[in-house]
Amino acid sequence: MSAPLALVLTGPTGSGKSQWAARLAQQLPIEIVSVDSAQVFRGMDIGTAKPDAATRTHIVHHLIDIRDPAERYSAGEFVHDARAALVAIQARGRLPVLVGGTQLYLRALLRGMAELPPASPTVRAQLELEAAARGWTALHAELELVDPQAAAKIHRNDPQRIQRALEVYRVSGRNISAWQAKTRAPANEAHWLRFALIPGDRTALGRALEERFAAMLESGLLAEVAALYRRGDLHAELPAIRSVGYRQLWAHCAGRIGLAAAVAQAVVATRQLAKRQLTWLRAEGAYEALDPADESGFARILAAIGAAGFVAGRPTGC
Repeated sequence: MSAPLALVLTGPTGSGKSQWAARLAQQLPIEIVSVDSAQVFRGMDIGTAKPDAATRTHIVHHLIDIRDPAERYSAGEFVHDARAALVAIQARGRLPVLVGGTQLYLRALLRGMAELPPASPTVRAQLELEAAARGWTALHAELELVDPQAAAKIHRNDPQRIQRALEVYRVSGRNISAWQAKTRAPANEAHWLRFALIPGDRTALGRALEERFAAMLESGLLAEVAALYRRGDLHAELPAIRSVGYRQLWAHCAGRIGLAAAVAQAVVATRQLAKRQLTWLRAEGAYEALDPADESGFARILAAIGAAGFVAGRPTGC
């Protein structure tokens, strides 16, 4: 029995991944597994570019709307949930297509994850208190002392990963880099076809991201964020609220900045996110790069699926 087939379609935010996946669904029996750390949260639809109800009626999507914004969702949970979805989709004789730009999730799924100590609510609460008093930049500086390798990979404005790295160290006495060095590659659970949409015109991508954010505002993004703010049980340090676009508009709802400044900051943050995603993809080197402006790329995906022997309706791997 050969390994079952699965397709990965990734790329920076705004590169057209969802549109290409929808086109695939017009020609092949696919189900989509979302690889997006923000689309997992309910009530965050517009700012995450979540597929609308009509699209999800015609194309089955997995790992969307599975958490409340007050909750957290880790890479380890994603790997567990994604693997379960893959098995179920393949058993139905359909092609699983992983679509999204959360590279940490993809790396964990494709390369495996280290066995880390379990979360400690006590340590996490202490770190959040320290962050409130000293700031995450100070905690990042602390991480540099105990784990320079991890600190070099984690941005000082990424509180979730700073918190987890320091939590691991305080709980176990070993830094997270030492734990990750023992990562075991996953079993040969799938024959992966890996493609990344890499826009050749980065200036055009920047303009498109600005226009997309403007369209989100016209569609009611500010009202969406305001509704989350009015709940009263959410705060700015939650992973959901720190998502690009939500973080900046949340600050506006809290009265810290004006709307124009929030929008400008959100556009800059979106461009920075795309840049980080492109940098990550260049470092990975495991994907076939396709320019979304070049129509031949779509044909290359279809050809790769055909060459891999996918037959609709037959459980893959048999």
